[in-house]
Amino acid sequence: MARKVDRPNGFSSTLRHQAILYARVSSKEQEKEGYSIPAQLKNLRGHANGMDLNLVGEFIDVETAKHAGRSGFTRMLDFLKKNPTCKILLVEKTDRLYRNLKDWVTLDEFDLEIHFVKENVVLSRDSRSSEKFMHGIKVLMAKNYIDNLSEETRKGMVEKAEQGVWPSFAPLGYLNVIDPNGRKIIEPDPALATIITRMFELYSSGLYSLAELTKKVRAEGMTFRKSNDPVPRGTVHKILRNRLYTGTFIWGGKIYSGVHAPLVTSDLWERVQTVLDGRHANRHRKMKHDFAFSGLVSCGHCGCSLVGEIKKGKYIYYHCTGYKGKCPEPYTREEVLEEKFADFLRCLVLDDEIMDWVTVALRQSHCDAKQFHDAAITRLQAEYSRFQSRIDAMYLDKLDGRIEGGFFDRKSSEWRREQDQLLYSIEEHQKANQTYLEEGIRLLDLAQRAHGLFQKQKPREKRRLLNFLISNCSWKGGDLTRVFRQPFDMLVNANSARTQPKESIPSPNLDFENWLPGQDSNLQPFG
Repeated sequence: MARKVDRPNGFSSTLRHQAILYARVSSKEQEKEGYSIPAQLKNLRGHANGMDLNLVGEFIDVETAKHAGRSGFTRMLDFLKKNPTCKILLVEKTDRLYRNLKDWVTLDEFDLEIHFVKENVVLSRDSRSSEKFMHGIKVLMAKNYIDNLSEETRKGMVEKAEQGVWPSFAPLGYLNVIDPNGRKIIEPDPALATIITRMFELYSSGLYSLAELTKKVRAEGMTFRKSNDPVPRGTVHKILRNRLYTGTFIWGGKIYSGVHAPLVTSDLWERVQTVLDGRHANRHRKMKHDFAFSGLVSCGHCGCSLVGEIKKGKYIYYHCTGYKGKCPEPYTREEVLEEKFADFLRCLVLDDEIMDWVTVALRQSHCDAKQFHDAAITRLQAEYSRFQSRIDAMYLDKLDGRIEGGFFDRKSSEWRREQDQLLYSIEEHQKANQTYLEEGIRLLDLAQRAHGLFQKQKPREKRRLLNFLISNCSWKGGDLTRVFRQPFDMLVNANSARTQPKESIPSPNLDFENWLPGQDSNLQPFG
């Protein structure tokens, strides 16, 4: 005959009854002594041996209990359904078993004898009403705890955002690190930051679709950190829309100024948004063939796009899409359009005299820009030194006890963020000094070679070149109209001036006022 053993609170049961145990720990608790899974298992197994119970299952969770459906908890429920004779569950404490009301109700339906070992309580259907009442209070307290924990977490994230610290996981291009003050911040990822910057620069030109840009950055090594898989087009689009890369970010519907180093300027980010919005607003229907001028020219009658079509298997004709109804514009051979564009690009080829004008203007403009940037750098460096003097003086006040340490930490952190922004601005001015003249030289070189490049390139490259040089192209009745983009429009105007009588040619100062803020007779043309 099976003998009886005493249980806490007067409960008794037959010897060697089957039992299961459940252990749970959150990711933050698992390293703490007394909370770890091994510590819980040791305690529960010891209790089973002391009560002479036969353990037939062990279930473990290492995660949050905010939501029902924990993996180990779910497997335990499945086991209980398949083994209805197992009626004893061992767990350390109430908050280890459930922290939401749904779990409580679910377990209650199994009519279990639950041993809360550390609380020295055994709860079953036969327990006193006072014990059930106290248990219900514990469940509600556990639920309140997790709700409060979530609320405090949200408050902590908002507080971090107000301090300029990105409160979440670092996006591609940044890494999560710990700063000298012990704060979790983000900093540029050496492997991806330059690719992110280049991504914005390329897309701002308007010469790349999202698919083309994705292919290009993949070739440069743009992959996910953990999986090392190439990024898809959707991720590239998400990056281009993310304001975080400018040094500011949105959290909880508000814009915050971040302490992290930006990867792009605000101006560059805004240009990218304009290109993204423009592509959606003026999207042309994708064509089966890659014609040179598809999507580049609009109809002068109705404003619809001109599209290419192959006739007799080899001749390419362009016609209006007719989306707005029947259009009177007849078909046009591709060779006719190509000749028109080639004539336009000849306007960019400069003779020696015009090149002298432009190079002098460019040099003088660069000189003026350099003075501007140098003055800005001097001013920013003085501002940086002023903040450093404040921090040093306040530190002495802290040592002398005239101010509290907490006040010093807040103000010094605020001023160091200001210094970080100043350092970034100084770097931007220094870069501008170095690249201003180089960009001007590249533009002149492109203008000189545009006509020759156009005649040699494949259709796809011809379209990209024209997109870079020309905008607002329209075809009507055999006439092609266009507008040159800046600064190529000024070069065309300079060439047009050469056809005027010699005495009417304007001075370089007037023709290149956007490049040439003033004259300096000591500067000579480069070349």
